Amino acid sequence: MRFPFSRAPHGAAPSVALSVASPGTSGLAAADASSRHLGLAPDSRRRLLLSCLPLAALTLAGCGPDAPKLLGMDLSGMPTGDFQLQDVNGQSRTLADYRGHPILLFFGFTQCPDICPTALTRALEIKELLGADADKLRVLFITVDPERDTPEILGAYTSAFDPGFVGLRGTAEQTRAAAQSFKVFYQKVPTGSSYTMDHTALTYVIDAKGKLRIALRHAQSAAECVQDLRTVL
Repeated sequence: MRFPFSRAPHGAAPSVALSVASPGTSGLAAADASSRHLGLAPDSRRRLLLSCLPLAALTLAGCGPDAPKLLGMDLSGMPTGDFQLQDVNGQSRTLADYRGHPILLFFGFTQCPDICPTALTRALEIKELLGADADKLRVLFITVDPERDTPEILGAYTSAFDPGFVGLRGTAEQTRAAAQSFKVFYQKVPTGSSYTMDHTALTYVIDAKGKLRIALRHAQSAAECVQDLRTVL
C-alpha cells in the first residue's frame, strides 16, 4: 500500500478544507467560499455553514493587542480538548499521555484523497525544518472513520509517512466526543455504493504543558508552520 499517494475512488466527492483562508477571512466566509467552489446547492451550503459555527468561534480567540503575530489562529486561552482513544497497538490513550511534548493534532481518515496526505506530508517537512527540536514534537492523527480505519490500516497509513506518527482511533461515540472536544466538524458523505468524509482541515498545536495554542491553516507552508511553532517550543 502506498498511502501518501492515495486517490479518491471514482465519483467520490472531494473533502472540504474547513480552514480559514487568510488572516482577514472568517471561518464561515472560508467555508462558504469552499462550498461555492465545490458547486454545492444552497441547502448543502447552509448545512455546511451551520456545522462550522463552532469552528468560526475559534477565530475569535487570541485577538487582543498582545496576541503573538501568527500566520495560524491564536487559540491561547481557549479550553483544551481531550480524547479517550486507542493507539494502533490497542493501548488506551488520552492527551495527558503526551504531556511534556509539543503536539501537532489532526483529524482525518486514511482514504482521504488530498487533505490528509497533504497535512501529514507537511508534518514530516515540519520535523525536518525543526532540526534538533524535531525530537520534542509528537504528531497525532485521529481518524474520523473508525468504521474502515482498523488498527492495522491506520498503523500502516501513519507509518508510511513517519514511523513516529501516532494513529488514534475509537468507537463512533469516542470519536464523536473527541471531535466535539476540539470543535472539529466531520460527516459521512455517500458516494454511490461507498462514502467519503468531509472534515475540518486544521492542525492543532498543543504545547508541552498540554495547553491548546494554535490552529495551523491548511494553506500554510511547512516553513510558515515552523514559524508559528517556534513561539510555543
